[in-house]
Amino acid sequence: MMKTENRRSSALQAINRFLEAEHIYTELTDIEIEQQSQITDEYLLTLSLAYIAEVRCYLELEEHSTAMRRFQEGAKLIRDRTGKYIEILSTSNHAVYLQPQFKDTISLRKMTRIYQWFHPDLDENDVFEILRENLFKIAISPHEWVESLPPAILIRDEVQGGWFGPSHEDLKKEADKRLPKIFELIESMIETNRRFEAYQTEVQAISQLGISFHEWLKLTPSTETKPDDAAFMYIIPSTPLELQMYS
Repeated sequence: MMKTENRRSSALQAINRFLEAEHIYTELTDIEIEQQSQITDEYLLTLSLAYIAEVRCYLELEEHSTAMRRFQEGAKLIRDRTGKYIEILSTSNHAVYLQPQFKDTISLRKMTRIYQWFHPDLDENDVFEILRENLFKIAISPHEWVESLPPAILIRDEVQGGWFGPSHEDLKKEADKRLPKIFELIESMIETNRRFEAYQTEVQAISQLGISFHEWLKLTPSTETKPDDAAFMYIIPSTPLELQMYS
């Protein structure tokens, strides 16, 4: 694989496989979202990996413009489906995540970050106003939202109950046990999506700096020594780059 011709041939073959994987996992992800499945996030991760791997192959071929185009197409597709799944996990009443029993794990600030992924201009006060009425709905009818819980959070058959099945209280207790983990999943999905989209800026930087991908990989600090605890290397171009996020 040290030979350029062999690397190019392998990259071209891999691109075809990743294109096929993207087609398959996009379809599977849509099916899981339609079914409000508990494993949709796994399909989204695999779909993201397929796009990243395809882009990596185009970078290997030094086809920066094609790499960016494919990244932009993938970012739009993945963000759209991630948004749909987060809406499902948020339940019919988003305020359930701000119930008193979750005060040590889910704050209004955390909730605001979720909303800001959809609408960056919102602040904590805006989110509180959005949720104000729903908070009262929970206080008045604490079990109402349980009836509309999606399978992604809770399947009725998973909950043990009496002769006539689980009661509203049984379902709510089980749902409340799961909601903190579900919220962590939402945060994780958003973080993964942000990292996916941020990778685009790296590809743009390579293209705008006019260097090859392999030169980029070989960049090293300008000084011969560095602190033992150094974890990052900063690249400061001579002129500012015009980097944009597409999604």
